Amino acid sequence: MNKITRRQALGTTAGALTVLGLAGATAYAADTDSRAAISAGNAGPAGTARTAGTAGTIDEVYQGRRIQITPATGGAHHGGHHSAGLPAVRIDGRELHVMQNADGTWISVVNHYETFSDPLSLARAAVRELQGAALVPMGGM
Repeated sequence: MNKITRRQALGTTAGALTVLGLAGATAYAADTDSRAAISAGNAGPAGTARTAGTAGTIDEVYQGRRIQITPATGGAHHGGHHSAGLPAVRIDGRELHVMQNADGTWISVVNHYETFSDPLSLARAAVRELQGAALVPMGGM
């Protein structure tokens, strides 16, 4: 009968804890980077105009579309369907449904198979993908 030794059990446990620690550190770093991007100054790529707002708020025009990102408020998101803590992302006043993956990357219903490092780059990619089409609400099809 094969029995696991104490040394093997401790080695396996140490390896698992190391992986969990690295995953947590990576998620924390990605979250910190995305928060920094949300609260960044008025600099943006060519074709953008950003208006300074309250701390952590982004209001810019990108390729002729208005992107507004407000930080999470702590209340329920999307009428209570999802957990709190997600920023509100709007394109031309219509909410873009965003989700944060376990690794700290972001996806949306417009770019569901492509991940982004922060909500602003996600919103800009959604504007490019929409190609001038209006953003349709989640239940509006």
